[in-house]
Amino acid sequence: MAHLLIYFRKLHAFAGLKLYINLIGMVVISMLEGFGIFLLAPMLSIIGLFDSGTGGIPFSSALAGLLQGLSDSLKLTVILTSFILLLIIQGLLQRRQSNLNETIEQGFIRHLRIGVYESLLQSDWTFFLRKRKSDFIHLMTNELARASYGIYQALRMLTTILFTLVQIGFALYLSAPLTACVLVCGLALAVFSRTFIHKSRTIGNETSALSQSYYAGVTDHFNGMKDIKSNRMERQHLIWFRTLCYRMEHNLIQFTRLQMTSQYYYKVTSAVLIALFVFLSFAVFQVQAQRLVFIVIIFSRLWPKFTSLQSSWEQMAQSMSAFGSLINLQQEVDSARELELHDLMNNDNSERMEQSIECRSVNYRYDLNDSAYALKHINLHIPANSMTAIVGKSGAGKSTLIDLLIGLVRPEKGSVLLDGNPLIGDNAISLRNTVGYVSQDPFLFHASIRENLSIAAPDATEEKMWEALRFSASDEFVRLLPQGLDTVLGDRGLRLSGGERQRIVLARAILRKPSILILDEATSALDSENEANIQEALGQLKGKMTIIVIAHRLSTIRHADQVIVLDNGRIVQQGAYQLLSMERGGMFSRLLNYQAQHGT
Repeated sequence: MAHLLIYFRKLHAFAGLKLYINLIGMVVISMLEGFGIFLLAPMLSIIGLFDSGTGGIPFSSALAGLLQGLSDSLKLTVILTSFILLLIIQGLLQRRQSNLNETIEQGFIRHLRIGVYESLLQSDWTFFLRKRKSDFIHLMTNELARASYGIYQALRMLTTILFTLVQIGFALYLSAPLTACVLVCGLALAVFSRTFIHKSRTIGNETSALSQSYYAGVTDHFNGMKDIKSNRMERQHLIWFRTLCYRMEHNLIQFTRLQMTSQYYYKVTSAVLIALFVFLSFAVFQVQAQRLVFIVIIFSRLWPKFTSLQSSWEQMAQSMSAFGSLINLQQEVDSARELELHDLMNNDNSERMEQSIECRSVNYRYDLNDSAYALKHINLHIPANSMTAIVGKSGAGKSTLIDLLIGLVRPEKGSVLLDGNPLIGDNAISLRNTVGYVSQDPFLFHASIRENLSIAAPDATEEKMWEALRFSASDEFVRLLPQGLDTVLGDRGLRLSGGERQRIVLARAILRKPSILILDEATSALDSENEANIQEALGQLKGKMTIIVIAHRLSTIRHADQVIVLDNGRIVQQGAYQLLSMERGGMFSRLLNYQAQHGT
């Protein structure tokens, strides 16, 4: 319930005056429906079923007085016309109220979606290191959809409550004792139904867990489909998928059975209450027949509303886990926030490196509860407009060091300095506005080459795009594609080879005109000819921007101003290429010899 109240407050903050107009509209519509029922009294009097003037029906005497002097046929015409007009007005108001209700609901859902996505984008990189991307997909799709449905049920329940309260008011006016008796029975049933609400919440928690497993598993399976097909692992994955689907099926059937059981009890209770209702009316309260007719009409409309309230409450209880998941996510992203909204939308504030970037006694580990450090006692100095190469075995900490140098992660101990100032907060964010980063596993969107390039530089002309493609030695193969720049690349760019993807991503990085270009083994998938072309292009940039290269092939970094050699998170060698290659017994010379012997 606490989670639902949080979202009601958010709904109130979002909708404001519209929400109150919506509520007032609900009350007016309910009252018009009540008045419509009371118009039946003079009509039934005219056709001779009972005397409205002496039947004790509220408002009937007043209505009869207004119609005195008219013939019965004219009275009936006036009453029926008034009844039709009342229904028309009620229908028009209900249509406007339903449209407003939908506008509020869909607007709030959009507000939630954008809010969640903005919060994720405002979070720092370490937050994403702790999570699976499938968890975000699950929250942004399934849990948001369930929360949206919960909001719909909440608004629907609010409408039902207001209608019920107005109709109860009319019933109390007709016969307070009988109405009170029925309400006590209804409250007793509501207390009894708490068991169903609790079970609905339990089933909802299981729904969230199963859905999360489903999204995580399916995402992993499709990401690894090549391995699955190559290694004939289809059977194991199919067994896992079937088992999960059976559990999801059972979960949904459980909830349906729970709802059907609660509705069954409501129907049985309805039959008992109707019998008790009629008995009490005549034997105990001695309600006049005319009043009883109207009470029956009102409660015949009310009791389905009680059933609807129970069903809506069960649906909301089943959605509570989704609200909880979204609230937990919001709390996590709030604690991991590094960007404010104005920073997110504004990339103009750029901190270009003028002198150097350096690490002083830096230690870093991904998990503070883990004794193993990813980087230990790192001290290095990278001058502006120089070329620095970082080498080492897999797992040595090369990519982690890059993350520190551009402010994606912060050191546990020590400091990273940009031109002598700590690389934290706004400094780190503004520095990344001037960074061009190309990873070993290049990512391209399922869009055209033009769109992929425009993401980095929205204002870039086609001429500038071709210039960047020429720099990355990719203009020739792009011209040969069916639609050139407008060729759609497929999921993650899979229509291209690994080397072609790397070159397109390199062109995208260059198009940003960065002051720092970072290549994280970005030429590992290239053939020798294209790698030589890119090395030549990088040579032309040397001295114009700061270049940091993580290299696997050591032969490609001969022209680096300095080489940093990492091993187990420590810098074990640092200096010029030629100097390090001549240090006998050093790791760099061993790596060179190994690659020379194996032709890599």
